[in-house]
Amino acid sequence: MKAWLEDKGFGPIFEEQPINTIYPEESPEGKVSLNCRARASPFPVYKWRMNNGDVDLTSDRYSMVGGNLVINNPDKQKDAGIYYCLASNNYGMVRSTEATLSFGYLDPFPPEERPEVRVKEGKGMVLLCDPPYHFPDDLSYRWLLNEFPVFITMDKRRFVSQTNGNLYRARLCRHTFLCFVSSLFTKSVFSKFIPLIPLPERTTKPYPADIVVQFKDVYALMGQNVTLECFALGNPVPDIRWRKVLEPMPSTAEISTSGAVLKIFNIQLEDEGTYECEAENIRGKDKHHGRIYVQAFPEWVEHINDTEVDIGSDLYWPCVATGKPIPTIRWLKNGYSYHKGELRLYDVTFENAGMYQCIAENTHGVIYANAELKILALAPTFEMNPMKKKILAAKGGRVIIECKPKAAPKPKFSWSKGTEWLVNSSRILIWEDGSLEINNITRNDGGIYTCFAENNRGKANSTGTLVITDPTRIILAPINADITVGENATMQCAASFDPALDLTFIWSFNGYVIDFNKENIHYQRNFMVRVLSFILPNNMQKKIEDIRATSVALTWSRGSDNHSPISKYNIQTKTILSDDWKDAKTDPPIIEGNMEAARAVDLIPWMEYEFRVVATNTLGIGEPSIPSNKIKTDGAAPNVAPSDVGGGGGSNRELTITWAPLSREYHYGNNFGYIVAFKPFDGEEWKKVTVTNPDTGRYVHKDETMRPSTAFQVKVKAFNNKGDGPYSLTAVINSAQDAPSEAPAEVGVKVLSSSEISVHWEHVVEKIVESYQIRYWSAHDKEAAAHRVQVTSQEYSARLENLLPDTQYFVEVRACNSAGCGPPSDMIETFTKKAPPSQPPRIISSIRSGSRYIITWDHVVALSNESTVTGYKVLYRPDGQHDGKLYSTHKHSIEVPIPRDGEYVVEVRAHSDGGDGVVSQVKISGNVSLSRLEMSKMPCNLVFLPFESQKYICNIPHT
Repeated sequence: MKAWLEDKGFGPIFEEQPINTIYPEESPEGKVSLNCRARASPFPVYKWRMNNGDVDLTSDRYSMVGGNLVINNPDKQKDAGIYYCLASNNYGMVRSTEATLSFGYLDPFPPEERPEVRVKEGKGMVLLCDPPYHFPDDLSYRWLLNEFPVFITMDKRRFVSQTNGNLYRARLCRHTFLCFVSSLFTKSVFSKFIPLIPLPERTTKPYPADIVVQFKDVYALMGQNVTLECFALGNPVPDIRWRKVLEPMPSTAEISTSGAVLKIFNIQLEDEGTYECEAENIRGKDKHHGRIYVQAFPEWVEHINDTEVDIGSDLYWPCVATGKPIPTIRWLKNGYSYHKGELRLYDVTFENAGMYQCIAENTHGVIYANAELKILALAPTFEMNPMKKKILAAKGGRVIIECKPKAAPKPKFSWSKGTEWLVNSSRILIWEDGSLEINNITRNDGGIYTCFAENNRGKANSTGTLVITDPTRIILAPINADITVGENATMQCAASFDPALDLTFIWSFNGYVIDFNKENIHYQRNFMVRVLSFILPNNMQKKIEDIRATSVALTWSRGSDNHSPISKYNIQTKTILSDDWKDAKTDPPIIEGNMEAARAVDLIPWMEYEFRVVATNTLGIGEPSIPSNKIKTDGAAPNVAPSDVGGGGGSNRELTITWAPLSREYHYGNNFGYIVAFKPFDGEEWKKVTVTNPDTGRYVHKDETMRPSTAFQVKVKAFNNKGDGPYSLTAVINSAQDAPSEAPAEVGVKVLSSSEISVHWEHVVEKIVESYQIRYWSAHDKEAAAHRVQVTSQEYSARLENLLPDTQYFVEVRACNSAGCGPPSDMIETFTKKAPPSQPPRIISSIRSGSRYIITWDHVVALSNESTVTGYKVLYRPDGQHDGKLYSTHKHSIEVPIPRDGEYVVEVRAHSDGGDGVVSQVKISGNVSLSRLEMSKMPCNLVFLPFESQKYICNIPHT
């Protein structure tokens, strides 16, 4: 037990994890490092895996620096792939984030000469850069003019696309051009020169704007910078304008001086929408538009932390993430797949202890939350929290004696007084947490009490003494007093109490305890005798009248000026909005020292106020007066409009309108609510609805005749019983889109095992699809009880898990968006495979032969309701570890290497179409001698000759 209390160890916690790395193929460094560092006690052991296989750290190509993996002379064919690090100690193992090692390269341009380009004068033209093979795809493009190192600058006539590197020119001249390509990760390369030959025209004819560089729909992550390119040919040179359709342009948007590039920095979800560029000259205009979809990397809303729970208890471990699309949740335990979705553990045992990782992932990335789960199991102990040695209780009163030992699982409690066992009665109650409650206390209740705690690990007790005292009673209470302004008042209080106790008097005014130690306080306390206390309030005069919506009139009488004339007064106010007193605006603005009345102005209508007055003279600022009683100003119509009006989306045939609710200080009266007005964008008549909930910021209008994705103008204003406030700025939003009308086609299933099938389908062509829903149910269930799996619109397949073996299932797929799901696909009927064999292979023998062990087992015969055995899987691993080398065989035996050191475990399980069967295992070691257990498993008696002979003789006796 003490060892557990002093246990300071903990499992690994990552401080540094590997990140995606691009290694330039021509790098002179000759090595690349992937970082991994964890904090743990005892110090962690590190392992690395690549593409789910172990990294052979015995190879000269690899070295470890702490937990960091260093790859010497990296080779693309051998080393490109996905890596992750495992850190472990005796508390468990954690797995790092996955990191991709890629190799960057930029090939040279082909050596062939570029053909000359001939274009008629007055016409625009495009020169293709045609960059060579490269990785990654973040190249920078520039063009050079003639033989001199003169880079082309971009303006309205010339544009270099950073998407494909092409050069666009609106006016021609005879030059040669060269494309210059550079990569951040590798190098720079030059193309051959391209001669441009203008063909003379008799007259240069104007022609309308023609957009030749068009941006595509973009999927961006929140926080990224997004670049859209738009360039037009034409004569005269066209002007280019940008806009966001039906919405204002983002505040972070910037347009290049040439107008051809729109950049949006730090893009946010609200920046999603349709963007349009328009090119125009005197001959005509051309338009192009595309949509930016803004999605988000997973981000934690609530994640797991290190947790200790009692053995045998239940645990719910919340792990919630947000993102777009919504992330899925899966779990690792000690680095291995463990669970999907919500994690609940029941009746926990030591087997549940270890390092857990909650992983949230969507199509854009993965985030990890790591935590250690410790299972507590110890006999009760009062060492950390013993009972109080002396407990006081008043006669006739009530006492609760606490009993809080450390114990796991939760102990059972019992109590005794001296040698008498206590049981629950009308006066005595033993609480579930072990506390003892005694009511209507008498002198006989005094004595020695002992709390006993017991669980399946042991028992303990702790003792304290209950002392009964006489009750404390007020025998002389303060009485009401009427006094003249400026005079003193005396109030008295006396009490009877047990002489063994100390007595303290506490006075309060209007519910607030008076601090007699405060300087310049308007009270005095005198202890004439031990049981009496006196209080003397001063300067208690103030009056409030003529209460209006934004002002009140105050009058007061002068207090003591301490022999220095008062120069001015300040009126201070306090409301429910703040605990601080603040100077109020007054009429007159400056209250002279000879005045005894003023008006507080610019108050908030329908707000509860307290007032006090502070005097100032040449000596400084005096103590404030006693606060007035609380008053409420009159109501008034609202004068503030709701902000952040917007909305859109929602279910089919809905218009969702949202706004930021006004805070309480702007309600100004009773019956506060909102009036929501909306109309089609080009409509004439506003439709108005009333929302009576003052705290809501959302209204959904349903109309079956409403067309999907229709633009509406919306505005919102507040009202109360005094009138209406001003309308907000008008916003433009869209009604909900239609649910998809097309059903996915070419739906098929592939049966993977007795509990898993894979479903695949073709995408529907509608652009409004945001996800796909797979519904499936067994023939034993009703369709209404179907399970549902939702995947993103980028997915073409999904895996259905935890199915019943040898069972008929029905599957269908629907396309969905925020308005709902479309029609189902054709229903697919399928059968899961029979369950894997339930019998484990019976291991017959484990015999050492030279440098190998030969493991032999009986053939597993599947039952009639099980899948036929097709082979066996054998896992050869160090004892205490979960991974090792996996073999597959159709035989009933296998040879494995003799362990170099320590013990190894050989696991054998049957394999079938329905999956893997139950495991049998045997331990082997590098020791020469065989254990008695191993000998007992042999089919014959084993007789040892001297070790030098290295021979074994098997003697099979006659029966």
